[in-house]
Formats: sequence, structure tokens, C-alpha cells
Amino acid sequence: MRVMTWNLWWRFGPWQQRRCAISAVLHELRPDLVGLQEVWADGGANLARDLAEKLGMHCVWAPSRAPGRWQRRIDQGGLDIGNAILSRWPITEQAVLQLPAPPQQEDDGRLALYAQIAAPTHAVPMFTTQLSSMLDASALRCRQVRALAAFVATHQSGTAFPPVLTGDLNAWPDSDEVRLLGGYKTAPAVPGQVFFDAREYAALGQTAATWDRANPHVAAGHEPSARIDYIHLGPPGPGGLGHVTAVRRAGDRPVDGTWPSDHTAVLADLTHPACPAPA
Repeated sequence: MRVMTWNLWWRFGPWQQRRCAISAVLHELRPDLVGLQEVWADGGANLARDLAEKLGMHCVWAPSRAPGRWQRRIDQGGLDIGNAILSRWPITEQAVLQLPAPPQQEDDGRLALYAQIAAPTHAVPMFTTQLSSMLDASALRCRQVRALAAFVATHQSGTAFPPVLTGDLNAWPDSDEVRLLGGYKTAPAVPGQVFFDAREYAALGQTAATWDRANPHVAAGHEPSARIDYIHLGPPGPGGLGHVTAVRRAGDRPVDGTWPSDHTAVLADLTHPACPAPA
């Protein structure tokens, strides 16, 4: 089973050309499950639903409760932003969690989205999220992680397949919030709950940064390269069900001269009896 997470950079930059580049990457890689962040919707148009239709996938989408701060950045009111999950198989349940907001700053509507995927033999509990991006907001992201962990605990039962948690955490791997989410380098956010970072299974020498200064959209901000996008998984089920067999970056180069997003995607292959091993 191939899982991807990708922040699509909303409607920033040359979004029409980027839309084509994003579609091309997804068509090439053909993931089974995709967690998307910063997805735009404009009236009846919705980027996630458009991508799902082109790929022959199912889709759920959740808009931000507070898009105003985003809209002012490009001076376009009425344009929505949110998270989405695309699935090769039907989606039988969905739920949305509103994440804690900054206590003394404007709320920008961060959320987590859950979908239960009716994959053959074993249903898959799939989650995607985007935490606060403020550089000094580690304490807020820890609050968001605690809420997120409880949300996952509520929706992961009824299947032997481990929960799959994707997203742009806006935090480095050694940060308090990422260690809190993992639950094995510090006390877990929910007692007994542990998540493995899929990147830990990567081959030695692979480039890790998903916020990469090689991308001109990132270099323009003069910030260092960092790994801030993740696929986390609960411990494997019986017989190693859902364990990681490969992981790498994707969408990490221009397509016909256009960088698809300011983030690179993360792509992981997991064991699932309904999916043959990738060639």
C-alpha cells in the first residue's frame, strides 16, 4: 500500500501551472492513500476533488473554520483552505477535529481530518493534519498534538491495521511536539499510544528535508532546510501488517519548469495483503 502526504501550498505562487505539476506527480506515483494540506476550494471548484476525479479516487475534504488570515495574504476573500484525504478505496467514515488556536493571536483554523478506508481484508484508519506554523509556537503545537493523539485514539479501533497519520507538522524531528507525538522518546500524549516515524525506515544517504532550500519558493524566505512533513504509523499489526518497506521524498523537482509546491511530499510503502509489493 502506497501512502503519501503533501502540503500543496494553497493558491500561492503560479498556482495554475502548479496544479498541472501536482497532478502529473500523482499520476506518475499512483499512491493508494494521500493526505493533503493547504488545499484550496473556490465556490464549486475544489483542488482535492479535481485530483481525485482525475485519479479515479475517493475524496473527503474539510475546510478551515477561519480562513481570513490566509485570504488576506493573497487579497482574495471567499477562497477556502483545508485538508483532504484521497483514497483508492471507498471511505466509510469521516470526522474533523478543530485543533487548539493561539491564545492571544488570530485563529487560522488548523484542523485534523479522519477517514476510515474500506480497503480489502483490513480497514485503514487514515488521518491528516497541519499544525501551527509560527516558529515560536512549539508550546501551541504540543497542545495540538495532545488533541490530535486523543482524536486518533477515538477513531483507530475495529481494525488490526495501524493508524496512519500524515501531515505538515511545521516542526523538526527533535522538537518537543514531534517527540510527544511519537511517545517513545518522552511520555506519550495518550497513555500507551506510540507512533513510528516512517522516515526512520529510509535508506542511508537519502535527502530528508521536505522544506528544502533547493526549491526557489523556500530559498526566497532565507530559512534553513528542514524536515517538517511526516508519515507516522502505529506499531505494525499481526504478522507485520502495515509496516514500512520503503520511504522517500516525492515532488522534489520541477515539472516542465514549475515546482509543484513549496513542500516536497513524503511517500511510504506499507505492507497490506490487498496490495502487491511495488515493482
